Amino acid sequence: MKPMVKDFFDKGTWTLTYVVYDPVTLDAVVIDPVWNYDQASSKLTTESVEEVFSYIQKNHLKIHLILETHAHADHISGSQVLKQKIPSAKVGIGSRITEVQKVFKDFFNFDNSFLTDGSQFDILMQEEEPLLAGSLKVETLYTPGHTPACCTYVVGDAVFTGDAIFMPDSGTGRCDFPAGSAAELYNSIHEKIYKLPDHYRVFVGHDYQPNGRDLAFETTIGHEKLKNIQLKAETAKIDFIAFRSARDKTLSAPKLLLPSVQVNIRAGQLAESESNGMSYLKIPIRK
Repeated sequence: MKPMVKDFFDKGTWTLTYVVYDPVTLDAVVIDPVWNYDQASSKLTTESVEEVFSYIQKNHLKIHLILETHAHADHISGSQVLKQKIPSAKVGIGSRITEVQKVFKDFFNFDNSFLTDGSQFDILMQEEEPLLAGSLKVETLYTPGHTPACCTYVVGDAVFTGDAIFMPDSGTGRCDFPAGSAAELYNSIHEKIYKLPDHYRVFVGHDYQPNGRDLAFETTIGHEKLKNIQLKAETAKIDFIAFRSARDKTLSAPKLLLPSVQVNIRAGQLAESESNGMSYLKIPIRK
């Protein structure tokens, strides 16, 4: 099957959201929606979700699933905002999200009301257990490395890699987040993603438009294997680990890391409102 794929680009976070659908039955899933957040004012707005929802309505699509490729560190998930508009849709993420929740529960010193069993999500996606979304079959590949819980979703010939691998001129995701691993990322790409058929279409989670080029978000497995500047099919594991480790030491933390992670490990839900009706983010102070 070759599903239709509609892209939505959030320039503020360089994030790609995808609506994937069967053009005959109109069954559909949404992957990695964005809830817009202005850090200076600490204000959330919904223009990105509204754009996606408008497209869904215009094309009469039936959304079954809202999927996260991982707990993002560079934008707040719009999954719950979209679910409010489409209550029947289920929010899903890879089952290893529990590992990420445990790490950040300790980091943010959350109390015991924060559960680390993944129960904030409607569905925990399992590897080798395809999930039906109407006429669509969603297959999950565990592709850790960027984070322990990263997943790649395969729908027909369309492969959604999140932050594991980007366009060939951009390389791969970073591996210096807690419990990240360049060795694991190599295995995920080399032994899972690159084992898919060469003609399969690859849709990446971000595009940083290197050298000022135009937006690009779609390539193929075969092209990645031949042209990815950081990890080709022929690249040795030891060389990739050395490159990725050195490169990650030069990178600054994403500017929305702390706000994003603590919302996204809650499936895109804010912390419970306090007595004044406001929700708050926790920001640790380092000395």
